[in-house]
Amino acid sequence: MYKLEEPIYFYFFVIIPVIIAAFLLVLWWKKRTQKKFANPELLAKLAPNASTFKAIVKLVFFLFGLSFLILSLVNPKMGTKLKTFKREGVDVVFALDVSKSMLAEDIAPNRLEKAKQIISKIIDNLGSDRVGIIIYAGNAYPLLPITTDHAAAKMFLQNANPDMVSSQGTAINEALNLAKTYYNNDEQTNRFLIVISDGEDHQEETKQIAENFGDEGIKMYTIGVGTEKGQRIPIKLNGSLIGYKKDSKGETVITRRNPTILQEIAEASNGAYIDGNKTNTPVDAINSIIANAQKSEFETTQFSDYKDQFQWFIGIGLLFLILDVFLFDKKTKWVNKTNLFNDRKTK
Repeated sequence: MYKLEEPIYFYFFVIIPVIIAAFLLVLWWKKRTQKKFANPELLAKLAPNASTFKAIVKLVFFLFGLSFLILSLVNPKMGTKLKTFKREGVDVVFALDVSKSMLAEDIAPNRLEKAKQIISKIIDNLGSDRVGIIIYAGNAYPLLPITTDHAAAKMFLQNANPDMVSSQGTAINEALNLAKTYYNNDEQTNRFLIVISDGEDHQEETKQIAENFGDEGIKMYTIGVGTEKGQRIPIKLNGSLIGYKKDSKGETVITRRNPTILQEIAEASNGAYIDGNKTNTPVDAINSIIANAQKSEFETTQFSDYKDQFQWFIGIGLLFLILDVFLFDKKTKWVNKTNLFNDRKTK
């Protein structure tokens, strides 16, 4: 396991394309000026050892050296030991609806991105609580097992999209059953499942499953995104709108939020329904619920005793810079004699 101590220094890599652009500009200027001074055959006689290839090699060495020195500033660290820590917190599992209807843009930027914003902000306010993420549409899939690594949770969350699910629909029952496998302590009572969806096409039998959640001490909170007025489902290619989803009759599909079913399944598990169209409303509500919940102690393993690795990058970087210094711009004599590219005419 590794971590980066100062990732802000990655911004220094913008120097690389600037140097390459400057090198190409100078090379072009030299060629242009030389053509004004004399023809190519005369220049070859006046400067027989000039080598554009060697200049490029020197630049490559210099850029490699510079890159490794920048990486040394970032200071990658390697974890050398796994340690077990005891923490207190709750288990929070998010079930995110990624069906096509979540792409509707009746709330900005669209329902799915709004749902991601809500989850991300809730995670930001979690302490030592564990978090897991499930995505579902026609099927349910585990996006992230339950973990204390909140940064990883947010990274996986940003990649969630409808294309990750093989079939469309709203298989919330599968998502609920999958969520049960995330909780590994049957005696723990502070377990939460947060379902974020537009509520469209959810099955009626979901209420029975939700009641079972309540009996097992798992509280389910549902967050609805979208408007009751509804909106068309855009179809995009490479970010450009190419049309809207149509049904089998060729009619444009209008997707609407259905808060009723979301309210029913939340209440069946002794939870609550929360309107999610304003980000702060569900974020504040969920964070307040979790903050006031009784915490349970659990064990988690993490890498510790991270050791600096910057010295390796400094060494490699200096090696490339030394090679750059000792590499001359002129053609190497033995290469020049071999005439590898047959660029000298024989008489």
